[in-house]
Amino acid sequence: MAGTDEDAVAAADDALYVLTAVLLTPAKFPSVLGDDYPEACAALGLAPLADGYGLVIGQDGSGARWTVVVDDVSLVAVAIASWDCGMEYDLSPEEHTVVAALPGWPLAVAVAAPGVPAPHDPDPETADGPVLAPPDTTTWGSAQRRLGADEIALQWAMWREQIDDSAFLSPNGGSAGDAKAADGSGGDGSAGGERAADGTGADQDTSAATAPGKLASDTGSSDGSGTATDASGETGKAAPKGRSSVRRVLAEARAYVESPPPLGRVRSSFASGDSRMLRADGPGWSLVARTDDIAFVLLDDEPGEVLPVGRGPELPGLLEALDKLAVRPS
Repeated sequence: MAGTDEDAVAAADDALYVLTAVLLTPAKFPSVLGDDYPEACAALGLAPLADGYGLVIGQDGSGARWTVVVDDVSLVAVAIASWDCGMEYDLSPEEHTVVAALPGWPLAVAVAAPGVPAPHDPDPETADGPVLAPPDTTTWGSAQRRLGADEIALQWAMWREQIDDSAFLSPNGGSAGDAKAADGSGGDGSAGGERAADGTGADQDTSAATAPGKLASDTGSSDGSGTATDASGETGKAAPKGRSSVRRVLAEARAYVESPPPLGRVRSSFASGDSRMLRADGPGWSLVARTDDIAFVLLDDEPGEVLPVGRGPELPGLLEALDKLAVRPS
């Protein structure tokens, strides 16, 4: 495994100034690194262990960037929770818990250790393997798409308040509340009537969703405009391309129920009350949803666009099924 050279481990562990730490587990991993847990592990050259890892990110005495991988996940989780509460915590992993010392940082870190040289890549002679670097998020792509989904999950209320449920139109032009499902399900998610040609079911809410706005391509955050914008950039109109893309995403998400995806492709976390925040990812797409509400879809091939998916008759059942197979934090 890359980075297990004893000298490199000792150099990084014995003199590491810890700046931050993150979890790399099936239920919680830096999504910027991949669509699922095995993919995120592969980005670091690590085997996808069932219990996961903790990533301790810091600088050595010369200022070089190092990422120390430990298998004491609980220790790292306690440290992160303490820091989130504004408490001090001295994160000092035991040497026997160190799995690897990887040169560089896999994530962007905005702080630096005081009293040491500015952050820089380690000397090639001390780095066993390629130097880690954060994924490129300067242009829209998979990494930016996943960061955008992260932002929506964190700022759900802000994004949700931009959506007027009456904007979800049925195929015949009525509002979502005025029409029954075209697939004859009657709104309870049961089978009935004819299915759409793509096999996803003719869910009127999904078929004409319009986007509430764009994600800034350099930050993954909302531009704050709050304007209902479709995939073509026009307001107040359904976007055929976006509609087709949403149907494809929902079809692929449904396929997960029949054939479970790689670990971490579907994750469930606490929202409020009895609801859960769901996150699902796939090739070129991300979906963020609350089990008691709507969903948002982001796509690699529609830069910066956020496509909302109305409840309709099918989405509740899909979200319930995804939540049952999702990985949850222990």
